[in-house]
Amino acid sequence: MCGFFNLIFPDECRVCGESLQEVSRIPVCSRCLTEPSVLTAEYYCAACRTPFVTPYPLDESGRCGLCRAGLQGFDAVYSYGSYEGTLRKLIHIYKYNGVQPLAAPFGRLLAQVLPREQTFDVIVPMPLHWRKRWQRGFNQAELLAREISRRWNVPIEKPVRRRGGSAAQAGLSNAQRRKNVAHVFRAGKGKPLHGKRVLLVDDVFTTGATASSCARVLKRAGAAHVTLLTLARTDRRIGTLELRASKAATAASGE
Repeated sequence: MCGFFNLIFPDECRVCGESLQEVSRIPVCSRCLTEPSVLTAEYYCAACRTPFVTPYPLDESGRCGLCRAGLQGFDAVYSYGSYEGTLRKLIHIYKYNGVQPLAAPFGRLLAQVLPREQTFDVIVPMPLHWRKRWQRGFNQAELLAREISRRWNVPIEKPVRRRGGSAAQAGLSNAQRRKNVAHVFRAGKGKPLHGKRVLLVDDVFTTGATASSCARVLKRAGAAHVTLLTLARTDRRIGTLELRASKAATAASGE
């Protein structure tokens, strides 16, 4: 009986391994749940909100090269934190270990970065192919979308479906990723989104290839504006910042 109880209500935090002080359906301590911080940067792309170390990749209107080239299908992006450390571990516990109750605290994080002055007509969770949903047991993006729907009082719709057959994105270049998912989504018949402002919700933003492909299909289905909202995004400044810190430490030591 004790073993079964510990299986349902684990006694150790899945992130840090410390003993849990409260019985909860979320096997994570309160410290780890509150540890992830909002992603900050001195320079951002005005459209996709990609963080940069310097302003040089941005043009006079504040847009990055991808946005200038029209490679992003969405119009704006909001992400809570960097896809690393505790936040990355929490997302893995949620997504791959099936701890669905994490959707509630994740919803609070998402609500912090989505400006209240923004208005949306419909919320669309990133589609998951039926086979992957069957294997996982749920669509992680849909649970996050429900949390935002409840807070914003905006309905959820599923006007786009995901086809199978695309290769895994891991290990592909940006161009290969975009080609891989170029035709992976399809919209239903008619124009159910005609003139609507859409909030597209997903868990992680990496290169933006999948979100861009989905956003383009939403636009073809009639959406006037597509905003992407994610829990985390890959921060490509990390390697640059670490290198700068290493060089600064070496210079300070006189080596």
